[in-house]
Amino acid sequence: MRPTISATRSGMRWVIILLASLLAIAFLWLQPPAAASAEETDDGQEITEFYFAGVITFDDDPVEGVVMSIKGNGFEGDTETDAEGKWRLYVPEKETYTLTVDEDTLPKGVIVDPALLPEGTQPIAGTTASFEVEFGLTGTKIMNLFLGEGERLTTSFIDQLLSRLVGGLNFGLLLALASMGAALIYGTTRLSNFAHAEMVTWGGLVALVTTSFWHLPLWLGIVAAVVGGGLFGWALDAGIWRPLRRRGLGVVQLMIVSIGLSLALRYAFQYLIGGGTRQLPGASPEPFRFGPISLSYIDLIGIVVSVVVILGVAFFLTRTRIGKATRAISDNPQLAAASGIDVDKVVRYVWILSGTLAAISGILWAYFRPGVKWDMGMQMLLLIFAAITLGGLGTAFGALVGSLIVGIAVEVSTLWIPSDLKYASALVVLIVILLVRPQGLLGRRERLG
Repeated sequence: MRPTISATRSGMRWVIILLASLLAIAFLWLQPPAAASAEETDDGQEITEFYFAGVITFDDDPVEGVVMSIKGNGFEGDTETDAEGKWRLYVPEKETYTLTVDEDTLPKGVIVDPALLPEGTQPIAGTTASFEVEFGLTGTKIMNLFLGEGERLTTSFIDQLLSRLVGGLNFGLLLALASMGAALIYGTTRLSNFAHAEMVTWGGLVALVTTSFWHLPLWLGIVAAVVGGGLFGWALDAGIWRPLRRRGLGVVQLMIVSIGLSLALRYAFQYLIGGGTRQLPGASPEPFRFGPISLSYIDLIGIVVSVVVILGVAFFLTRTRIGKATRAISDNPQLAAASGIDVDKVVRYVWILSGTLAAISGILWAYFRPGVKWDMGMQMLLLIFAAITLGGLGTAFGALVGSLIVGIAVEVSTLWIPSDLKYASALVVLIVILLVRPQGLLGRRERLG
């Protein structure tokens, strides 16, 4: 009997390898040819068919070295004026953007003269050098800016700090949704799931497809994304993780599988929607001002939704039978199984919950960035792991605390460091806290050996 079983398993292995090879060949054959590498300007901008340009002058003389930046629809870019005062900023899409002149690079005592701005252009409230700009009928927009003597409008440090704290709280709450799901998976299976980033992307992707491609109402698209996130988590566990667990694979092997799954899903998403950034309906609305704090109605809805969902997860974990079983498995899976808990069933529920939380986080992340992109989940994966480690491995409430700290640290750090480095500040906070408390804020110290 044993040689027959071995031969059968060997035959099945070759069938699986053959099917995988055929799928890979079909995928490569169906994939469109790669576009030629995009040309770039001397300052590193990717040349596109859409750009804003102009000249900056003071007393009819060009001003060199003025830093210009543009932001909007998930895109950021900057450049400097040349010796003739000329500048040009390329953007990927024909949308509305915020153009900002870095006032620190202007001559002392001068500002952009509001009386000489192009027709229909006004500074954004509370600033003297930030403007909302949009294209006309063509893909180019000329913005000649003239400097004049005047007093710059500045925001006090306290006002900036309050604004950053609220922004950090908003970001921390949406990060907590994804982190709590990943922490529950780690607590019940000891799997560091690198594909959790794609579970976040999946939520934004389903919302985009249902609203922008299928033209369904936004509320229906959000419902579809949340339900789809739960189904995605269930499918991943039923199709991949449960069979691998039953085969006895170790946590390192499972982690490597999750890395491969992450890469496969990420580039499948890119194949489906392309490499650009697409907006959900109602993205980038006009913000309301509450003193120094600027929030849009989407930000307010996102904060309320995050708090309600987090309270729901807390109730689930502390008051329901499945939630208590989840915590028991996280503490001691062998003892939980010996006491009659169906571990596989509980883990299945955890994957469904984790997929649902990741989908909600993905929708909120798509509005916070703003925009849906094929690798948007990967942009927050390191922060998810940092939050889980900071709060204490395997505890959902620790992931919540860690996410709030990470979110606030990321946003507040931009008061002192460039925004390009703000995500590194979360890792600095992580290192400092782990040096003092290696088990994390809510983790338990364990004896090794």
